[in-house]
Amino acid sequence: MISVRKFIEKINIERGFTGELRYDEPLALHTTFKVGGPADLWIRPQAGCFPEYGACLLRHAQAEGIPVFVLGGGANIVVSDQGIRGIVLDTGGWSGLSLTGEEVIIRSGMGIDAALDTLAAHERGGLEFLAGMPGSFGGALWMNARCYEKSLSDVVASAECLDADFQPCWVPYRAEDYGYKRSPFQTQDRLILSVRLRTMHRPETAIRQEMEQYHLDRERKGHYRFPSAGSAFKNNRHFGKPTGKILDALGLRGLQIGGAAVAPWHGNIIINTGNARAKDIRALVLHITEQVQAALGIHLEPEIRFVGDWPPQAPSP
Repeated sequence: MISVRKFIEKINIERGFTGELRYDEPLALHTTFKVGGPADLWIRPQAGCFPEYGACLLRHAQAEGIPVFVLGGGANIVVSDQGIRGIVLDTGGWSGLSLTGEEVIIRSGMGIDAALDTLAAHERGGLEFLAGMPGSFGGALWMNARCYEKSLSDVVASAECLDADFQPCWVPYRAEDYGYKRSPFQTQDRLILSVRLRTMHRPETAIRQEMEQYHLDRERKGHYRFPSAGSAFKNNRHFGKPTGKILDALGLRGLQIGGAAVAPWHGNIIINTGNARAKDIRALVLHITEQVQAALGIHLEPEIRFVGDWPPQAPSP
C-alpha cells in the first residue's frame, strides 16, 4: 500500500488543494471529549474545493486500500488513544447554507448553532430544538439527532451525498429509513454533503427566545461543565424509564475509572474530569453495561461511537 504522505501528495497535485493539512494531528483537539491520539493525516479542505476534492480522495483511497474516516464536529465519538490510521477527512471547511422557499440546504460541515443563528436572522423556525447541541449537521443527520422529543428526521426533506460512483446525488427522505437515533447513512459508506430541511416562518424574537430556553436547560443539566459527548447511552422505552434514572437507581452516578466519570449530577452523562484517556471512557462504558446487565438483565446500547485504532483484545461495550 502506498504511504499516506505519498498518496496525498499525488492527490493534491492532481486535484489542487486549499485548506489545512497536518500529519500526526492529535484528535483530542477535534472532539468534545478532548481525548484521542493522532491521525496519520488530518485534512480539512476549504469549501471551494470540498465536494470534488473529497470525491477524488475517497475514490483513490478506496483503490489504494487507504482507510478514510470522515469527521464532523467530533461531538459523539471517542477516538482511541492510539489514534486513527489512514486519513481523517474533516468536513469543517464545508460550511454554509442557502434558503430555497420554505426549505433550507445546510452543508454537512456547518455547526448547528451557527446555522440556527443564521436561520433566526432570516425568521426561519422549526429547528430550535437543536439549539445548544454541539457538532455539525452532517453528524446530526448521520445520528438522526434527537432531543426534546423531536428528531432531525422530523424535518428532513432530502440529503445530498456521494453515490457508489463518488458522484453527488440527492436521496429523498423515506420514513422507513429513519428511526430512533438511526439513519440510512449508518449502514451506507457515503460522504454526506448537505441536508435539505423544512422550515417555517416565525418572528426572530420568538425563535431566539426558544433557542435560549434550550441553551439554559442544557446548562442546568450540566452539558457544558466538563468535556463530554452528552448522553452516553441510548434510551429504550422498553426499559420503562430513561437510562439516566436506571443508572441512578443502581448507584452508578459518580462512578469513576481513571479520569472518566459518570457525572455526579446526571446518570447518563460521562465526563472527562481533566486527565481522562480514551481507554478510561471505554472501560467505564463497559463496566456500566456489565453492571446493568447483571442487575436487570437488560443491555444498554452506547450512543457514543468508539472509533480508531483500538487494541484487538479490547472488548466492545
